[in-house]
Amino acid sequence: MSRMVDMKAVYEAKGLTQAQIDNIEECFARADKAQLEFEKWSQEDIDRTIRSVAQKVANSKTFHELVEMGIKESRFGDPISRENKRFKIRGILRDCLREKSVGCVKEMPERKIKIYAKPVGVIACVIPATNPDLTPAGNAIYAIKARNAIIFSPHPRTAGTSYKTCALMREGLARVGAPEDLVQCLGGGLGEDGKPVVKINRQMSEALMSKCDLVIATGGQGVVRRSYTSGTPAYGVGAGNATMIWDETAASDLHHAADNTMRSKTSDFGSGCSADGNVIIHESIWDAAIKELEAVGGYMMSEEEQAKMQAAMWDEEIHRLSDTVALSAQDMAKHAGFEIPADKRFLIASHGTGIYTKGIEGIWCREKLSTVLAIHKYEGEFQNAIDAIMAIHEVGGKGHSVGIFSFDQDHIHRLAMVARVGRIMIRQPQSKANSGSMNNGMPMTSSIGCGTWGGNATSENVHLHHYMNFTWVSEEYETPDWQTDDELFGEFYDPELEKVQYSAYNSNDALK
Repeated sequence: MSRMVDMKAVYEAKGLTQAQIDNIEECFARADKAQLEFEKWSQEDIDRTIRSVAQKVANSKTFHELVEMGIKESRFGDPISRENKRFKIRGILRDCLREKSVGCVKEMPERKIKIYAKPVGVIACVIPATNPDLTPAGNAIYAIKARNAIIFSPHPRTAGTSYKTCALMREGLARVGAPEDLVQCLGGGLGEDGKPVVKINRQMSEALMSKCDLVIATGGQGVVRRSYTSGTPAYGVGAGNATMIWDETAASDLHHAADNTMRSKTSDFGSGCSADGNVIIHESIWDAAIKELEAVGGYMMSEEEQAKMQAAMWDEEIHRLSDTVALSAQDMAKHAGFEIPADKRFLIASHGTGIYTKGIEGIWCREKLSTVLAIHKYEGEFQNAIDAIMAIHEVGGKGHSVGIFSFDQDHIHRLAMVARVGRIMIRQPQSKANSGSMNNGMPMTSSIGCGTWGGNATSENVHLHHYMNFTWVSEEYETPDWQTDDELFGEFYDPELEKVQYSAYNSNDALK
């Protein structure tokens, strides 16, 4: 569909300069040519290519340099936990190497079906400031494995890091003889002023989305919504606000539960959409749970401190203030007007929690994107915890993720039956687990789909098969797979209604 879009009209509507138009058109033409050449490559050569590309970015030395560069540009984020994201790139490579993307990739002999993989063409991908290195690397590996080209629109705040990442991947392509233009960035590189030569803005990114064959939209909800109105098929992500339940059975391993939440909450200073925002704790373990959270680095805010923190995080209309996103616990406290000990890693809100409404009174159940965690007490039966989850999702986070620290399989089953989310992590740190981990079987990704609940096209982790088209090849059965009317309709079968026939055909002809 995107190849039939009137790009002249798009460019005029977006008000792009001629330099911006030329940049998009040049990148696309080069990408299109490279993709048509590369789609003829063998599976063996493609796998060698993604190994080369991944190694260029994900080796420890290089990724360390990229992380330092990204934090210097953006002025937020935790270097230690962000460096660990190189393992996400390695995990994506691992997943890709275990699958086929050329020729027949799946057979179903019992149905006489064979499925062939095909590339989608040229992909557009917008890079968020929070992941200027991981997002391009992960998406490029998936795109190349599926025999596509990919064009990135870097965030202006971290464009230098994304340009460097893409330059490294182009080196990885070149050293195996693959077309370098399989990976490109808008903007024409950095000028002497440290900014892209061609100005990258929202309108330019939107035009790129309209030009390409597929959009992978990773970033804020504004980016996702614009991708869906681009006229191009798109996979977007939903809003986070991951929530955990600790039921009474967590008492047997509370330190583990607390450590998981600490790891999830503090990863890259809570900037990820998967970071624990809320923990719903059973009354029987409430006091012990707080002690364990404090023991692993939590700082329990007083009622006065919590009021100051609220003012630092949200304005009067409950809009999240960007200057307190992804800060260390100490910097968060300082921004709010108080100090905390140097050994504390995250802050805990407990005053006025347990309210799950969209108004100011329920503000602590919202997504926080920070090192601030809200804890909520539930009493009595487990259904009350489920009700709390469902209410929180009416405020935010529907479709994304839920976790539970429980050893009660019935509780886990009951939550899984009703939670309106794409993934549930059992006794795992959510931000380390729900987008794929070496310790679980979730597909590795940096793009988490939230299904129709979150306004997305898929509820899955966006991974390799989302980057491909598939051709189903069918052979005819030797004998038809036919059921009689009474088998099909069961108790509702009425033989009298089946006596009327309008043409001379048999049941087999009806299927053709």
